[in-house]
Amino acid sequence: MHTWIFDLDNTLHDASPHIFPHISRSMTAYLQTHLRLDPEAASTLRLTYWRRYGATLLGLMRHHGTDPRHFLWHTHQFPELERMLRREPYLHGVLRRLPGRKIIFSNSPVHYARAVVRLLGIDRYFDDVFSIEHTKFRPKPDAYGFRRLLRRHRLEPRRCVMVDDTAENLRTAKRLGMRTVWVTRSKRVPGFVDVRIGSLLELPRRLNLLT
Repeated sequence: MHTWIFDLDNTLHDASPHIFPHISRSMTAYLQTHLRLDPEAASTLRLTYWRRYGATLLGLMRHHGTDPRHFLWHTHQFPELERMLRREPYLHGVLRRLPGRKIIFSNSPVHYARAVVRLLGIDRYFDDVFSIEHTKFRPKPDAYGFRRLLRRHRLEPRRCVMVDDTAENLRTAKRLGMRTVWVTRSKRVPGFVDVRIGSLLELPRRLNLLT
């Protein structure tokens, strides 16, 4: 029986319309305040670090000695999180139909990830929410966090299925021996992806491809 490892944002819910723009604005404001930059310079630096390191946080830690917990706390505040959430239709039914353990593996901080899971009403389906703090702030696609998750739950990679909207995260999962499911509308599928789905609704019907 598989252990299902799910990404959170843009996999179990749609973060693009409201949540991701809010985080981007919050990060820019953080850089303005703590690095004393004007809005344009702060936005440029945020994007530069994101493109170079895959996460703005990594650039701030490397070049400015930023405290990651302080940064993540202040950039992931959502007074109206429930209103901003865009739920995947029939998500509960999909999760109920998947046999095996389920874990969330997210690059977001634990306070935000747990709040989203609670508001989606899906906490009962998951054994753990494995957040960026658990990776010692080495986010996906870094293999370090994957290995920590596997050790924490005593998992064999060959018995795990990684479900994610980001291809590079799946590349790492595949290298470690996991099966991979890419949630995307892309028609071009790289070799490290075992199953491509346009929506989580398709997942229970594709189980035969993951055995």
